[in-house]
Amino acid sequence: MEFRIEAQLGAARAGRLITPHGEVETPVFMPVGTLASVKGVPQETLEELGTQILLANTYHLYLRPGAEQLRQLGGLHRFMAWKRPLLTDSGGFQVFSLSQLRKVSDQGVEFRSHLDGSSHFFTPEKSIDVQRALGADIIMAFDECTEYPADRERARHSLEMTARWAERSKRHFESKKSGTNNEKLETENSQTLFGIVQGGMYADLRQESAQRTVEIGFPGYAIGGLSVGEPRALTEEVLSAALPLLPADKPRYVMGVGTPEEIVNYALMGVDMMDCVLPTRAARHGLLYTSQGKVNIKNAIYAKDEGPLDPQCGCRVCARYSRAYLRHLYTSGELLAPSLNTIHNLAFYLDTMRSLRHSIKLGVSARAAQ
Repeated sequence: MEFRIEAQLGAARAGRLITPHGEVETPVFMPVGTLASVKGVPQETLEELGTQILLANTYHLYLRPGAEQLRQLGGLHRFMAWKRPLLTDSGGFQVFSLSQLRKVSDQGVEFRSHLDGSSHFFTPEKSIDVQRALGADIIMAFDECTEYPADRERARHSLEMTARWAERSKRHFESKKSGTNNEKLETENSQTLFGIVQGGMYADLRQESAQRTVEIGFPGYAIGGLSVGEPRALTEEVLSAALPLLPADKPRYVMGVGTPEEIVNYALMGVDMMDCVLPTRAARHGLLYTSQGKVNIKNAIYAKDEGPLDPQCGCRVCARYSRAYLRHLYTSGELLAPSLNTIHNLAFYLDTMRSLRHSIKLGVSARAAQ
């Protein structure tokens, strides 16, 4: 992977990630395809929307259909018929969200599947092996996600665990990359491993975690453990503490954020990559993002509204369907409703980032993208 910064405006950067499956213009929002699918949206529609890179979930794909099966099928790109870049998370966040079904030790995490209750054990090495089988362009070191709220001792413990696991993840990743060709998928020699910063909501611990992760050395760096219930002001405080300590010439990825306003704000702070389930999850519940604010399409006021969802949006949904029709689909429980809603929300997010990149390159107020 190669990362080039092409323009800057204050702390914001417009750049380009060059991966084996194509180039990604940054700052970028990555739609979440948890099970190798963005719910209700076919791949060709994602391409039409301008989706540059997708995120898939290691934990869920490990459980079903299974890492070995995906390896035999040629990896995730071939399996899901997606020729553009992919990023997989480490599975850490999902494993740690199973608070009643897991047991953590320095060696790794023992957990029970949410599908059938079967027992599994994830270590940093196991996470890397699974992600190598999936074959994504960018993969993540195994980390321990700190819950919120967490006291300082708990955040310190999580920081230390994440640092040790980052070293093990990198060591195992590099040892596997040097293996013989017949041991690997075609993509495995070209994968890139990112490290993850943790430390809870304590600015000094975040700074320490950032410094230690940089000392280990990765081609890119993520900040995890955010948007876990903390106030937005605290999120910004944590980012302000950690971002300046990450190398300026490496991509910076903030995991699991946020609203359209938040992703613009974080990009203006110097973040290059973001992902979140919010646009797709909100769409399935009838909450739509527009240039005029949020629209709860289930509300009765839209029952006779013949206007487009967002007059400023050029997506296929806004070009063709009225608010009245979208409300009818949703209140009738039609399967088309979550699909159309998701297409619009993704279009809004992707257009927001496209406008932001344009603003940075022109050197004009990037706030206009909001």
